[in-house]
Amino acid sequence: MSQTDVRTLTITAALMLTVTSLAQAQSANPAWLDQLSEQLAIEKDCAVEYFLNLKEGELAGRLTFAARAQCADGRQFDGALTEPANEFTITACGVQVC
Repeated sequence: MSQTDVRTLTITAALMLTVTSLAQAQSANPAWLDQLSEQLAIEKDCAVEYFLNLKEGELAGRLTFAARAQCADGRQFDGALTEPANEFTITACGVQVC
C-alpha cells in the first residue's frame, strides 16, 4: 500500500468518525434556537443573523440552554433558559474589553 493510499484511508476514517459523532450529538430540544429568535424579534425588535456560544447542559436535573444572538443591526443579546421555564431570560451585551 502506498503512502498516498494510507493517507487517504486515514482521512476517510477521520471524516467517518466526525460524521458519526455529529449525528449522535442531538439537542434535547432542537427548536430552542427558533424559540429564542422569535422571542428576540418580539421583545427586542431583533432580526437574528446568527448565534454564538451555543450551550446546552443540565443543572440540578433540569435542561439548560444558552446562546448569544447577533442582530442584523449589530446589537447582541444573551438568552438563557432553564427548564421548566417557557421563556428565555434576555440581557443586552455591553462593550467588553479583554
